Amino acid sequence: MNYDDLIASMTPEIYTNIKRAVELGKWPNGIKLNDEQRETCMQAVITYESQNLNREKRSGYIYNTKKNVSNFDQLDSQVDSDTQIIDFK
Repeated sequence: MNYDDLIASMTPEIYTNIKRAVELGKWPNGIKLNDEQRETCMQAVITYESQNLNREKRSGYIYNTKKNVSNFDQLDSQVDSDTQIIDFK
């Protein structure tokens, strides 16, 4: 079974358990996820969500109130004066 088949066979319950394991850093039985497991599970959650959920329901979705902002320069010009943009460079 390849990765795509594995994701396609995930049930909503499996997805929920894997997502919760990533959030808490441990499996439902209490065993901690190691770094490799956490990375693999995060990728599985992202892939599952991209194939099965609307954009608004996906992890990390941020509602954009601005229309068609294609780059950060345009965003800077559209942001309200009381909003602070944090640059993570």
